[in-house]
Amino acid sequence: MGKYHIPVLLEESVSAMALRNGGVYADVTFGGGGHSMAILERMGKDSTLISMDRDNEALANGPADKRLILVHNNYRFLRNYTEYHGFKKIDGILADLGVSSHQFDTGERGFSFRFDSPLDMRMNQMAKTTAAKILNSYQQDQLARILYIYGEVENSRKVAALICGEREKNEIKSTFDLNRVLAPVLPKFSEHKYLAKVYQALRIEVNGEMKSLELFLESTMELLAKGGRLVVITYHSLEDRMVKNFMKYGNITGVADKDLYGRFDAPFDLVTKKPVVPSEEEISTNTRARSAKLRVAEKR
Repeated sequence: MGKYHIPVLLEESVSAMALRNGGVYADVTFGGGGHSMAILERMGKDSTLISMDRDNEALANGPADKRLILVHNNYRFLRNYTEYHGFKKIDGILADLGVSSHQFDTGERGFSFRFDSPLDMRMNQMAKTTAAKILNSYQQDQLARILYIYGEVENSRKVAALICGEREKNEIKSTFDLNRVLAPVLPKFSEHKYLAKVYQALRIEVNGEMKSLELFLESTMELLAKGGRLVVITYHSLEDRMVKNFMKYGNITGVADKDLYGRFDAPFDLVTKKPVVPSEEEISTNTRARSAKLRVAEKR
């Protein structure tokens, strides 16, 4: 389990769920199963855990436990499955929004610029849209917008122009094809950081991550029981801003929805006023944890 993926902020996130016997919980990003296993160990024999992932390879790690319900789907559909299994409310929901180590380290999945592989990046391998399809079919201004918004890529318009210029001559099929296209704009001494931003932007677009996050967050408003905990681990500023706004205001815009008298009734109490970040010790053993932020809110 640990070889597949090392869970980030494991103790902090599972403790934040305030587990109790008889509760109903959800881990909507099963990944390598580390968080789910820790929840199963602590939640009590009469509790239920719904664990979701859109990657079938991830769910293959699921343990045989009668308290566990495994669901192969996007977490945006959490409400559908809780209703299907007869649960009206949930006592705690955990979401780790990072890409699993297994996905990064499996070259043929196309998530990493370190391997020469097809430009795939699909978390759900049954989906139709790949990174290659986006690079070879999107309009130049579309590509620039994705790179700028989802990756905060500098010179996004120039990068988009390079991509469009290359695909007129040759289809961009592999990660190394893309790396070669980007070579003229890669800054010295920080090539990997720049590439990571581009690959992040493409991955977010391929998997519709921002829309999925928005729909998931909105569903927790109705799903969480009074006193239920929402526990989310983010890895980049765009998703962290959405989670922060939602926990504070009940929406992703960050604008308080006040009534006619100017009163604002926040749907959540913030358990963490500031995000919890990994310790230096954790980062030293798992460098992919370095950008993680944990936020926790409790349903009023």
